[in-house]
Amino acid sequence: MVSSVLLLVLMQSGALCARRFRGGRNPQPRRAAPPPTYRADRGDTTESFPLDFTAVEENMDNFMTQVKNLAQSLYPCSAQKLDYDMKLNFLENTSVTCNDGSLAGYYLKESRGSRRWLIFLEGGWYCFNKENCDSRYDTMRRLMSSSKWPQTKTGTGILSPLPEENPHWWNANMVFIPYCSSDVWSGATAKTEQNGYAFMGSLIIQEVVKDLLNKGLDNAKVLLLAGSSAGGTGVLLNVDRVAEQLEGLGHTGIQVRGLSDSGWFLDNKQYHCTDCVDTVSCAPTETIKRGIKYWGGVVPERCRQAHQGEEWNCFFGYRVFPSIKSESAVSFSAVTHICTIILIFHLPCLTGQPVQEGQWRYIQNLGIELRNTLKDVPAMFAPACLSHEVITRNYWIDVQVKGTSLPRALHCWDRSLHDNRNNKAPPKGCPVHLIDSCPWPHCNPTCPTIRDQFTGQEMNVIQFLMHMGFDVQKMAQQQGMDPSKLLGMLSSGS
Repeated sequence: MVSSVLLLVLMQSGALCARRFRGGRNPQPRRAAPPPTYRADRGDTTESFPLDFTAVEENMDNFMTQVKNLAQSLYPCSAQKLDYDMKLNFLENTSVTCNDGSLAGYYLKESRGSRRWLIFLEGGWYCFNKENCDSRYDTMRRLMSSSKWPQTKTGTGILSPLPEENPHWWNANMVFIPYCSSDVWSGATAKTEQNGYAFMGSLIIQEVVKDLLNKGLDNAKVLLLAGSSAGGTGVLLNVDRVAEQLEGLGHTGIQVRGLSDSGWFLDNKQYHCTDCVDTVSCAPTETIKRGIKYWGGVVPERCRQAHQGEEWNCFFGYRVFPSIKSESAVSFSAVTHICTIILIFHLPCLTGQPVQEGQWRYIQNLGIELRNTLKDVPAMFAPACLSHEVITRNYWIDVQVKGTSLPRALHCWDRSLHDNRNNKAPPKGCPVHLIDSCPWPHCNPTCPTIRDQFTGQEMNVIQFLMHMGFDVQKMAQQQGMDPSKLLGMLSSGS
């Protein structure tokens, strides 16, 4: 079984019917996207939809050229450089801060005319006691302080305003929330002289949503809360809370969904690890148990009730997911939907040295355990890739499972939600349950390039498996095939 899987989990129904598109990467140089459409006034409820790519799937380059020409003809003043960057905004509530007490904030690029909003939670692991938080502050201050944040940020992947890079969400209002709370977006504790740090990740999300309501979010039809790594886990912990917040403020017509990239971690035991010093050397359960107390972390109420006294369970996808996908606490018009992209890539205590047979079994068992946690997930996108934080990479459009790209899987998810709400049969040729079946890590030929973590050099699949201690002769014998045939299969990604 694979040891590392990138997974897209799709839950329940209720969205707009998006348009079809081509999933492969455009090999041409990046071109300027058409400017966003504008409404005459705030009262106009006309929805701005993604482009309809149906009739042009086989001639995308020509289509994008036409779009660019049309945009230039409609906007004669666009000879000047159009600004697609997200701009930094600090929270109006100055009592909600980063770890060091500096102001928390977010980056925003508005797309007037669009009623779709994407709020992205940045990842970056976490710290769980004074010692490793001090070390984190010395070495990764950007993840604990806003003091040196730039004024603008360029969106990539699902945050890109370019339709050739982001065919489904390019025209949404884009929001990027920098991670500066080190608490997996769960904390609700202010800085004191005693603890030295604030842990307010959950409150930061609430305040960003509150600020955005005055900038157009109040007129939204769909809000997608997305995140990668720790941000992906943050989505699982906060998506219901955001939906409940909006409903409590009277915005029951906003459909809240969640997209969790690389945030579905297993509470597995480490392989012969020693002292628990940091997030690399400790078992996941141990760091979260310590962290949730140190942060004053909060978890979804239904999950908390299911794991009273052991709330740390709610930081692991397969344990918190049932409480999210069960009947929502909000009304149907604001029902929460979950879409999760997961990756079990982190193999502490196994890096740097070739692994032994027992360690190789440990890696394979991780894949088996992961698959077992997905039995009750209604839909997913799970290529057998060793990669991390995929949705904000410009190569995210290249990753495929059984011929379906990740952006198209998101499109199919949206379409299935729309059809389910309207009691329509699921569309043919638009799958929402995709998982690789090849039995070794990174066996999908569309996976991103592997790099040696120490040298940075690229590795092909065979080099990587040999680096991990893969015995081709022994594996071929177990599979009942000639070693040269197995090598050929590995090289081609079969």
